[in-house]
Amino acid sequence: MGLYLGIELGSTRIKAVLIDQSFAPVASGAHRWENLFEDGYWTYRLEDAWTGIQSAYAELAADYLNTTGQPLTELDGMGVSAMMHGYLPFDGGGRQLAPFRTWRNTSTEQAAGVLSEAFAFNLPQRWSAAHLYQAFLNKEPHVRDLSFLTTLAGYVHWTLTGQKAAGMNEASGMMPLCGDTYDAAMASRFEALSGLRITEFLPKVLSAGERAGTLTAEGARLIDPTGTLRPGVPLCPPEGDAGTGMAATNSVRARTGNVSAGTSIFANIVLDKPLSAFYPEIDVMASPSGRPSACVHSNNCASDVDAWIGLFAEAFGLMGAELELPELYNRLFLKALEGDADGGGLFNCNYVSGEHMTGFDQGVPLFARPPDSRFTLANFMRTHLFSAMTSLTAGMELLASREGVRPELLTGHGGLFKTDKAAQTLMAGALGIPVAVTETAGEGGAWGIALLAAYMSLKRAGETLEDFLESRVFAAGRQTVVRPDPRDAEGFQAFFARHKTGLAIERAAVDAFMKTPGRP
Repeated sequence: MGLYLGIELGSTRIKAVLIDQSFAPVASGAHRWENLFEDGYWTYRLEDAWTGIQSAYAELAADYLNTTGQPLTELDGMGVSAMMHGYLPFDGGGRQLAPFRTWRNTSTEQAAGVLSEAFAFNLPQRWSAAHLYQAFLNKEPHVRDLSFLTTLAGYVHWTLTGQKAAGMNEASGMMPLCGDTYDAAMASRFEALSGLRITEFLPKVLSAGERAGTLTAEGARLIDPTGTLRPGVPLCPPEGDAGTGMAATNSVRARTGNVSAGTSIFANIVLDKPLSAFYPEIDVMASPSGRPSACVHSNNCASDVDAWIGLFAEAFGLMGAELELPELYNRLFLKALEGDADGGGLFNCNYVSGEHMTGFDQGVPLFARPPDSRFTLANFMRTHLFSAMTSLTAGMELLASREGVRPELLTGHGGLFKTDKAAQTLMAGALGIPVAVTETAGEGGAWGIALLAAYMSLKRAGETLEDFLESRVFAAGRQTVVRPDPRDAEGFQAFFARHKTGLAIERAAVDAFMKTPGRP
């Protein structure tokens, strides 16, 4: 029986999922971790990544042993995914030159602006090329020692296999692609601006289905220090969470789309023709098989509401009413459906970090209520869920109005969709688009990269990723579809207008709390 392992390093959890040839999860494990804000950057320590991988894998292996009675010794394929893009530079000896700078940082506005103009192509702040050029502009000493620039997924893959590779979706968020490799004309313009031959530092671009090395003995020990897992496992190209989300929702064919909602929120729509212009709000990336896609990405989604639910859990615990977090999330999210259509006049801004979609380089989570608002629990929760969707909605409306790109259905996955239809219902109303959720929505990118590993191992001659997913993985899959309710749609538009006005309060809060002397 074929077994395929997917490991994803997400923003709040490192997750491992094991699937078999039916493509269903047979074991899983997870480890919580959190980003740090150090020296002006959002970051994670790489030693924490390995601690988390080992913890998640140990939980998965114990789950497998408990289920089957057999230790997990051999795999037929595996893959690594992680939060997209960012900046991880190394010298020729493999020494890390600077702390990992994640997608969450909004410190590259100058570089992204210069490169976007030079490329005539939107180069987002979180992309690796923007981070490198900003480091060059800042005259950071480490740039002169740079030998290899990669992402978190690329780093883990490199450490496990010795191969410097990236899947097409992940690579397209490091530096724009042209066909199956980095765009040579844009690379030449980058060199003219900086003197740096950026493509010499980047990983090799590989398409879905290609082999990207094998698990070394050292790599096997890094995952499983007990030595039970054997080396020699073939690995698929490492991907970012956008690419694995596309696989996990069967959204790789032209005119399909998905939305991922967790710490950040983003939608990917696979295009059937290029966009007519470039927009700062829209990223043009690639699917794991190389098809162009439009990505609407917002830095902020569920972190603020997670913090509030943590506060509620603490209060319940103080009263002796211990509730499991999944149950608490479910009850509170469902309560949001009982609220006034527009959230009762309440205001919330969920910016834990900066938000490029609205021009904020830093954020302060902020809740406000006018005296005549209706301050109820239902309205409070509805306001927080609507707040998590505002930036995404702005980008989706731009795509529809300027480019006529409006998918007939979006398939959701990620933590926000684990609850019973609440976020799904409100998102359908906010976007005005039916939203589907599959049975595996909560498994997210770990399941998606496991599917890409299975495709690498099981694909038939000439079988595309699109056909593999549609005919072999999702043919019998079940999903629930929620269509927009006019009440929710009208209520969100009222909330959205109030939110735009309220950003003036957010601007003042950022100036007051984050721009004071002594703060970064």
